[in-house]
Amino acid sequence: MITKPFSPRDIFAQPVVNSSRVFLSPQRYIQGPGVIKNCGLYLSLINAKHVGVLASKRGFSAEAANVLQSLSEAGIEYSKAEFRGECSKEEIERHTNDLTSAKPDCILAVGGGKLVDAGKCIAYRLNCQVGIIPTLASNDAPCSSISVLYTVDGVKDVVEYFPQNPAFVIVDTEVIVNASERYLVAGIGDAMATWYEARVCEDNPVGSNLVGCRPTLAASAISEKCAQTLFEYGVSAAENVRNNQNSDSVERVVEANTLLSGIGFESGGLALAHPLANSYTEITRLNKKYLHGEMVAMGTLAQLAMENSEDLEKVTKFFIDIGLPVNLEQLSMHPLEQFEIDKVIDAAFKNPLIQRMKFEVTRDLILQSIKKADDLGTSFVKQYGDEAYKRLHD
Repeated sequence: MITKPFSPRDIFAQPVVNSSRVFLSPQRYIQGPGVIKNCGLYLSLINAKHVGVLASKRGFSAEAANVLQSLSEAGIEYSKAEFRGECSKEEIERHTNDLTSAKPDCILAVGGGKLVDAGKCIAYRLNCQVGIIPTLASNDAPCSSISVLYTVDGVKDVVEYFPQNPAFVIVDTEVIVNASERYLVAGIGDAMATWYEARVCEDNPVGSNLVGCRPTLAASAISEKCAQTLFEYGVSAAENVRNNQNSDSVERVVEANTLLSGIGFESGGLALAHPLANSYTEITRLNKKYLHGEMVAMGTLAQLAMENSEDLEKVTKFFIDIGLPVNLEQLSMHPLEQFEIDKVIDAAFKNPLIQRMKFEVTRDLILQSIKKADDLGTSFVKQYGDEAYKRLHD
């Protein structure tokens, strides 16, 4: 069992920080309707003999049931591990201890973002490969070699890094379109930040990606394509998922939410949007009520406001059209409680990722940026309405 944390900077960012360019990605990405039923066939490529399958109780009676059947048909033995809902150190250690004696060749994580991140942590500790089968397109966790851990109460705790990205990411769009529209929309909120944060890291001469190196041209191009895809196909994809229908728009947006954003944020870098989003989890009632991508949407608007970006109005209007929050009231933080916003700002200010911005970021600048984005969002809601948001949250 591996117990020592892995630091990618010790490998990639030596001897001179930012001197090299590094691109990270999963080994194989497979997307389409029904592909979950072929996971046993895909795993034959890594000669897996015994697989640990991590899923929720609901998942084992739904999507994971197809996974187990496919493994059996491929002659692959498996052990089941039931995820209890939080990617915490306690949950990870429990499954690691339970699976140690089985000596799996691979962990298959079948579920949403926190389960996916837990699966990566368990695989690292067991020194085996990991395959990801997301059942939602709600975030960009599946493709990365990073996991965000939370306390048992859901507050962001630490970030863990791993030597390898997943061996497989298998995205069954039949599963995705039968989930709530809100999850796809939250994924769009998470993915839209990708280009704006990567752009900061690319434009800043001392900006770096998540392994401490300069972003590649490929990562920047992928990040920009991610945003272009969301702007063009996001509204129609959300409408299709609302009606549980697959389409070309859905396939494109699912790929943007999962693959393009996953590569983009890790290889392109993060700036203010994600640190601010993670800081909102300091308010317990928010992390229990809102999805990660919904909080990232608010972080993106604040970052664009801080940059005085000409894209602020465009992104705000797009978020209104698909139902993402655009002001503090829609994030249950209005009327503004100063002690709460101070708590959020303090947490964000302590995050070293905000140093990717091309200028000095102060606590007051964060506050003024949040307020600027909030004022514009409130004005646009009055102008355009908030029907999409109410549909997803009422």
